[in-house]
Amino acid sequence: MGGISIWQLLIIALIIVLLFGTKKLRSLGGDLGSAVKGFKKAIGDEDPTVKKDNTEADADFEQKTLSKEEQQSEDQVQKNQKDKEQV
Repeated sequence: MGGISIWQLLIIALIIVLLFGTKKLRSLGGDLGSAVKGFKKAIGDEDPTVKKDNTEADADFEQKTLSKEEQQSEDQVQKNQKDKEQV
């Protein structure tokens, strides 16, 4: 007593379908679903500027590739730094 019965819910649903139509309700449901999915994705992302391979994403710049000589010198610098840290 005092609650809404199944028949009252069905009548309300029928009135809503008649007012809005099935196409509009379907698109509304799709929009709501994509909004929830986007919200969950935004909540799940730790930092949107970090790519999946843990490298920083530059806003407007492409990553520069080093030539072989530059890469070798960079590797040598890193090796020297590691050697200094071990001492």
